[in-house]
Amino acid sequence: MSQLETQCLHAGYEQAEATTKSHAAPLYRTTSYRFDSAEHANNLFTLKELGNIYTRLMNPTTDILEQRVAALDGGAAALALASGTSAAFYSIINLASKGDEIVSANNLYGGTYTQFNDILPSMGITVKMVDPLNPENFAAAITDKTKALFCEVVGNPLLDLVDLQAIGDIAHAHGLPLIVDATFSTPALCRPLEHGADIVIHSLTKWLGGHGTVIGGIVVDSGKFDWTTGKHPLLSDPEPSYWNTSFANDLGDLAPLAYILRMRLIPLRNLGACISPDNSWQAIQGIETLPLRMERHSENGLAVAKHLQNHAKVEWVRHPALEGDSSYELAQKYMPKGSGGMVVFGVKGGAEAGRTFIEKLQIFSHLANVGDARSLAIHPASTTHSQLSEEQQLSARITPDLVRLSVGIEHIDDILTDIDQALAAV
Repeated sequence: MSQLETQCLHAGYEQAEATTKSHAAPLYRTTSYRFDSAEHANNLFTLKELGNIYTRLMNPTTDILEQRVAALDGGAAALALASGTSAAFYSIINLASKGDEIVSANNLYGGTYTQFNDILPSMGITVKMVDPLNPENFAAAITDKTKALFCEVVGNPLLDLVDLQAIGDIAHAHGLPLIVDATFSTPALCRPLEHGADIVIHSLTKWLGGHGTVIGGIVVDSGKFDWTTGKHPLLSDPEPSYWNTSFANDLGDLAPLAYILRMRLIPLRNLGACISPDNSWQAIQGIETLPLRMERHSENGLAVAKHLQNHAKVEWVRHPALEGDSSYELAQKYMPKGSGGMVVFGVKGGAEAGRTFIEKLQIFSHLANVGDARSLAIHPASTTHSQLSEEQQLSARITPDLVRLSVGIEHIDDILTDIDQALAAV
């Protein structure tokens, strides 16, 4: 079972559930699980066996989701969480603590930017923000305190692609992991673990779930990074809150999963940002149609970009698969099957024209989300990135005229008609 289209339907649940023979993935609504004996309970808690203890830690429905996404990304294991924001947060605090540093791209989703710029520093973790379009900027910011590099495959909202392989090579030359947020690409369009990443995170809320009905996040571990070197004490030193276990050195055959097991047993177990079984189940339904949807999202997104490129009321337009776009060559390398449904453009007339355009749209919904099967629109400078200062917005090239479209899977003629009538009102 090597093809993604097949994995989306079968991975993690290849054989029917033993008790009922349910063909579809079952939904397990339970907080906890009975132990066979006192010895069985002790074995589970001491990692002599892996199994269900409490749904905050593990749930059979969530386990199917985790196995499926890990298979799609080509990873060894995954951990589902309450949101994409939790996935980003846990991916950092699982390897960094007070006094440590992270080097991150500066063109991040607004919530991640605030988390890295304000919240992590309040915990003593310094995040150095660099322009990711030149990979050498990462190398220049690395110190002996650096624990990881972080970037997004496709920057939000300006849609810049980064050279994953170049950044990964820099990370590995310094003995560091590369963490990549692949929410905007999904495994259907890009698998970062094949291009230098060690850890991948996704917001399940977006294209993986795909229908605007579920909130969740997931972290995928390649299982290939060496955590035993001493550069990451949280992984290699004895963990005082878990029987002084060294996750990198004491787990035997499970040692390749040190990172994701520690995340499950330390941050998740004790901070509790768990995904609900219902949200896991809904995400599984969305993933079944992921390849089909991403193909249509990509086709419609490129068609919208080409249409806007020739429109008299449009100042500029960006889509990674648009010939002449600054990310075009990287898109051909890392996303050859398509570059997704995101389009950003500037309406002539600035912020006021952008607001008028959005308010006149009929098929496109005005809301703070992306990755829905339905088309969505928003003005980032006044909404999703409004918590950033003007200087921070301009540093990330979020201009007042920028409109972000998440192009859905409706018929392209209806999408273009809606855009044209809204622009006519500007």
